[in-house]
Amino acid sequence: MGLGLMIDDPKVRTAAVQAGVQYHFLAALAALVIATLVHAIVLTYFMGTGRWIEETSNAYRLDARMHARSTSIKYRTIPLMVLCFVLLVMTGAFGAAADPASPMQAKGFFGMSTGTLHLILALTTVAVNMLVNWMEFRALEQNGEIVDEVLAEVRRIRLEKGLAVDG
Repeated sequence: MGLGLMIDDPKVRTAAVQAGVQYHFLAALAALVIATLVHAIVLTYFMGTGRWIEETSNAYRLDARMHARSTSIKYRTIPLMVLCFVLLVMTGAFGAAADPASPMQAKGFFGMSTGTLHLILALTTVAVNMLVNWMEFRALEQNGEIVDEVLAEVRRIRLEKGLAVDG
């Protein structure tokens, strides 16, 4: 975002200004990929642990509420991830629309230029992603507590039956 704010007038065709536009575009693209990757890793974790909790609960006949809690946490988090992804894509789309070098010139909406809309979306996207990342972290902690409960219960069952227990 800082690179974009440092561009004085993107319509100026000097090498320095166009290099700034190019750096902003590449940095924004990298940020979009990294932010999406972070959300994808969280989703993959929930998919993997959810499956593990389900299979372990079935194998050891554990209380189904642990799996239900894990599933609830996952499905509360997924819409937030989708919101972040939509904001990331919209921010990029408005950035492309704001580019004066683009062959497709878009007019502003709601009395604002596409550049202003791009900036507002970028600020919103950063704020929402930071909030959602914090919420994902909390959800990961909660799910980790459920995993610990499942492990403790499996350990208890295995000890009661005289089966080997690691650790």
